[in-house]
Amino acid sequence: MNKFRLTTKLIAIAAFMFAFVSMAQAQATRTWVSGVGDDANPCSRTAPCKTFAGAISKTAKDGEISALDPAGFGAVTITKSITIDGEPTGVAGVLNAGTSGAIINITDALDVRKSVTLRGIAYNGAATGLQGIRILAAAKVFVEDCTITGNHGSPGNGITDVRSTGGFLEVNNTSIFNNLANGISVDPSAGSTQINVHVSNSRIQGNQARGFFAGSNVKATIYNTTISQNNTGGVFAQQTAGGSTEVAVDHCVVSNTNIGFIANTNGSIIRVSNTTAMNNGGGLAVTGGTGAVSSYGNNQTGGLAFPSTPTGQT
Repeated sequence: MNKFRLTTKLIAIAAFMFAFVSMAQAQATRTWVSGVGDDANPCSRTAPCKTFAGAISKTAKDGEISALDPAGFGAVTITKSITIDGEPTGVAGVLNAGTSGAIINITDALDVRKSVTLRGIAYNGAATGLQGIRILAAAKVFVEDCTITGNHGSPGNGITDVRSTGGFLEVNNTSIFNNLANGISVDPSAGSTQINVHVSNSRIQGNQARGFFAGSNVKATIYNTTISQNNTGGVFAQQTAGGSTEVAVDHCVVSNTNIGFIANTNGSIIRVSNTTAMNNGGGLAVTGGTGAVSSYGNNQTGGLAFPSTPTGQT
């Protein structure tokens, strides 16, 4: 009987240790994907997974998924702090036809950083995608060296940010073009806390609505970025749900669109400096209510004048 109990205990201990090791293996800090991988694999470098969705469940919080080759790795929902990096291959592909390329929704209170980095990824909606990247909840989101195109479904934005709890969005060296609606749409709901946005060294072109749309309680800076050929407007600010909306545009090109700059409501202001704003068909700037589009007097406008001068001009 004693031998039986001892054997049972040893089996139980062995089972526990096996489960613990399996769990540790399933939550690696660094995982890999490949076009010839398999999601049944452990996502190691020598046995990679096939999709981002397959790899994310085997990647620890604050870990990283890297692509081994320039294949297509599928749409993914992100619920923890993580980096997804396609740059080792040059660029990793995501065909998000009929869906969103990446949905970011970190609601876990134990996830202290709530930070996501998407780097070196080409999102292609193939004319039916809903949006390239959709942000629902996170503290910080970094989009670097990416391409987002072909989202002609609803809402049809390149990047959609509707966080109600505020946070930061950084977009750098990214091309967003040929989407049905806005290139970047930051539009939090009523009563939301402030979203801070920084767009730099990027191209936002050929979208059917606006290049950059800022809704209520958004503070944005756009630097060294080309915003052109967006049908409805280049930069659009609209405060409708409390707070204020402020967009600074510096060292940019805003051209070949219907209206270059639109501050559509009270509490919305766009400040423009060191920017080339030319060949905008319907006018250089439009304001609504007490909204303001204003210049620091150092822009190239082809002879058209901004309607006001910002407070604190230097």
